[in-house]
Amino acid sequence: MEEEWYDDDAGPLVRPYAITRGRIPATDATLDLSTQVMALRTTREPTGLTPEHRSILDLCRQPLSIAELAVYVKTPIAVIKVLCNDLIERGDVIVRSPSTQPMQAPDRELLQAVLDGLTKL
Repeated sequence: MEEEWYDDDAGPLVRPYAITRGRIPATDATLDLSTQVMALRTTREPTGLTPEHRSILDLCRQPLSIAELAVYVKTPIAVIKVLCNDLIERGDVIVRSPSTQPMQAPDRELLQAVLDGLTKL
């Protein structure tokens, strides 16, 4: 049976600063909420990894965002960023940030056409 790391009355049984050993996300880190994380296939033993690290590796067989990982692992985003940085340094995951090119706003005429079409429904 899986161990419970959360008590409904008391909250998390392991505080976030304990999971990261007091570390905080680097200020120059490029991980944001929409950064996609994907585990690499490796034969490396998971020695030295916490249960949270292992959860991230298990979940990231398909790309997931930092925000999604925080939800699935039930851990604050700042903690997920620290743990993902650990996995990046080990070479266990790769990350891809969304495009940094500025998005262009849709044409006003296009938006009006969409609105007109929706009101006709």
